[in-house]
Amino acid sequence: MDRGLMLNDADCGFCMRTARLVPRLGVDVDSSTVQAADLVALGVDAERAVVEMPYVHPDGRVDYGHRAFAAILRTGPLPWRVAGRLMTLWPIDPVAASAYRWVAHNRHRLPGGTPACELQR
Repeated sequence: MDRGLMLNDADCGFCMRTARLVPRLGVDVDSSTVQAADLVALGVDAERAVVEMPYVHPDGRVDYGHRAFAAILRTGPLPWRVAGRLMTLWPIDPVAASAYRWVAHNRHRLPGGTPACELQR
């Protein structure tokens, strides 16, 4: 795989809206949906993938959630590369993780969100 792969939940309007916006940042990633991808072949945990966005690096490593989003940003131009790096450094890392969890658990309430976006707790 030459480029990383961002995977989104096709059943979530907010996730798909985000997937359409991310390329505008100039990032160098491919995009697909969790439902269309061969998760086993990619080494992606299917249960985790509907709760946290997975990103498959070109070397096969998989990041989830805020670390996935940070890795995606690091493929883009400045200032996104810097933002992606900062998101995984102390003391920002736990704050970014909390922010990601909040967005994930409230995505059905955010623009583009639908009842199908709601995560079961």
